[in-house]
Amino acid sequence: MILNKEDAVYAANVFTEFFQNFNRIDDYMRKIKLERMERTNFNSLPGMGPEEDIFNRFDIHPKDMEFVVYEPKLNEFMQYMEITTSAPVESSIPGKQLNWIVKEKNTGSVVGMIRFGSPTINSKPRNDWLGKPLDTLNPDVMKRFNESAIMGFNIVPTQPFGFNYLGGKLLAAMCCSHTARDRLNEKYDANICMFETTSLYGSTKSASQYDGMKPFLRHNGLTDSNFAPLINDENYRRLSEWFVKRNGGEPLVPSDASSRKLKTQTKMVAIIKNSLKEFDEGAYKKFCQTFIDAKALTERKRSYYSTYGYENVPQYLNLETDTLVKKENYDRFSLEGVTEWWRNKASTRYETLKKDDRLRTVVESWNVNADDIDIIR
Repeated sequence: MILNKEDAVYAANVFTEFFQNFNRIDDYMRKIKLERMERTNFNSLPGMGPEEDIFNRFDIHPKDMEFVVYEPKLNEFMQYMEITTSAPVESSIPGKQLNWIVKEKNTGSVVGMIRFGSPTINSKPRNDWLGKPLDTLNPDVMKRFNESAIMGFNIVPTQPFGFNYLGGKLLAAMCCSHTARDRLNEKYDANICMFETTSLYGSTKSASQYDGMKPFLRHNGLTDSNFAPLINDENYRRLSEWFVKRNGGEPLVPSDASSRKLKTQTKMVAIIKNSLKEFDEGAYKKFCQTFIDAKALTERKRSYYSTYGYENVPQYLNLETDTLVKKENYDRFSLEGVTEWWRNKASTRYETLKKDDRLRTVVESWNVNADDIDIIR
């Protein structure tokens, strides 16, 4: 598909005018988030929105807390996600999906959300850890991987529970628990033995909420990053419909494709580049620079993994063995075990913040006090 010069310049300008507004990834995320919140309707009366369920008892010590996890309906899960997370989130994701809401039992209030999903097929940190990339042409290798690996797609503590009590570490530790593994095995008839996730930020922030979590979660390198973030929803919808009209009424990407929005944008960009190169070399170079700059917004992220207390997961994934071997600390990965590990760290954190008068007490909610939310904590 080749656009005429006028159309190619128009489509290129949509991308250029959008991306030229950002110098940092958090600027981009805030704009996308605020635009989405303008379209979000919680159908709740004043003082009765989902923000009222967020943990706000900051006089409670971690040693006095107990937690429960449950699988909510998708609408309930997304309401809490929308008002809490700084990153744009989609209601559905391709592949496996298990959603958890975590509540503090004594107060009945929400302290965080977890979404498990299918991991990416290619990951440089994982490849290095396994000793080689997955052999995607070998059906036995892919079957073993699909039945064994899961990803922490979203791990989102409510705030300031996350800040005051190391809430991100609590949720991540729960992801590494046998309770999580057993539920995933039950739902997908699987044998999960590897969990992985990545930090929200890369070079913008040198640390992550997942640091200092051995033996449950370990850092294994930085991801590769060679793609631009997505344009905002309004521009995407407008440009997608515009391309369909110029493609004989057919979408650029099949409607049932996974990661359809990303693939559609990638296709748009390729068409624009090919068209500009044919008609206008100057506009082509300008558009290429737009995407060089946009790619700079997307950082290499810190990657982390867990083996749920098994010692030979690389060999198992590489089909060198069919038997998983437990480590001596296997039992520490129980839900009670990871919670107690968190409790000790959270107690120190809470007591230090309280002594230094740095305890935060205002609940952060994107539908109430968005202007005061610090994305990079």
